[in-house]
Amino acid sequence: MNQPIPGTVLFDGAQARKGYALNKMCFSFNDAVNRAAFARDEEAYMRHYALDDAQARAVRERDVLGMLAAGGNVYYLAKLAGIPGLDVQDTGAAQTGMSKEEFKAMLVRQNAQPDSLPA
Repeated sequence: MNQPIPGTVLFDGAQARKGYALNKMCFSFNDAVNRAAFARDEEAYMRHYALDDAQARAVRERDVLGMLAAGGNVYYLAKLAGIPGLDVQDTGAAQTGMSKEEFKAMLVRQNAQPDSLPA
C-alpha cells in the first residue's frame, strides 16, 4: 500500500493518464526545433498538444507544483524548465517555497553537516 508523503504528488498510473498531454509536450522539447516553436508561441504550442486548463495555467505561470498536480512527470518537466534557462535549483526553490538563494544556502548547510546514522 502506498503511504502518502506530505507535500508530494505520487506519480502513479492515474497521474500518468492525467498528465499525458503535458508530458508528451515536454518530451517534444528533446528537439531544438520544438523548443524554438514553444518559445515563439507558447499558447499555440500548448493548444497543439491539447493541454487542459490546469496544465496550461501551470505552464504559463511556471508553477512546478501545479504542473506536478496536473499530472506532470518531473523528468519531462525538466525539459520545459530548460527553455527559459531554469535549472534544478530553480525548480527545487519553487517546490519548497524558497527563493533560489535561500534554497542554495539550505543545500550548502545540509552538505556541511556530517551524516549521522541512528544508533
